[in-house]
Amino acid sequence: QVQLVESGGGLVQPGGSLRLSCAASGIIFSTYTMGWYRQAPGKQRELVASITSGVSTDYVDSVKGRFTISRDNAKNTVYLQMNSLKPEDSAVYYCNGKRTIPKRDYWGQGTQVTVSS
Repeated sequence: QVQLVESGGGLVQPGGSLRLSCAASGIIFSTYTMGWYRQAPGKQRELVASITSGVSTDYVDSVKGRFTISRDNAKNTVYLQMNSLKPEDSAVYYCNGKRTIPKRDYWGQGTQVTVSS
């Protein structure tokens, strides 16, 4: 049974930091591209950051220089370090794991991030 379990969300003031974690089980973690998505009320889900099995990373423009995605294959965990948080970063953040051959696409349950004073 595949599980992606996020943690680390919460309420933080503007300018603050949070680190999200996503622990995976039931998959060969090192072979998956892992990503963090977010969805704010009334908006579409968007890809925030991704990291391939080869450790190449990509970010949406709005978080470049503030967020860092990383992975620890020994712990089957992907992280999202979020610094200089802004109110517009508030959303439910979802962990995603995917691979193309064979095609697999898994989601976590989401963790709420709220940036507010």
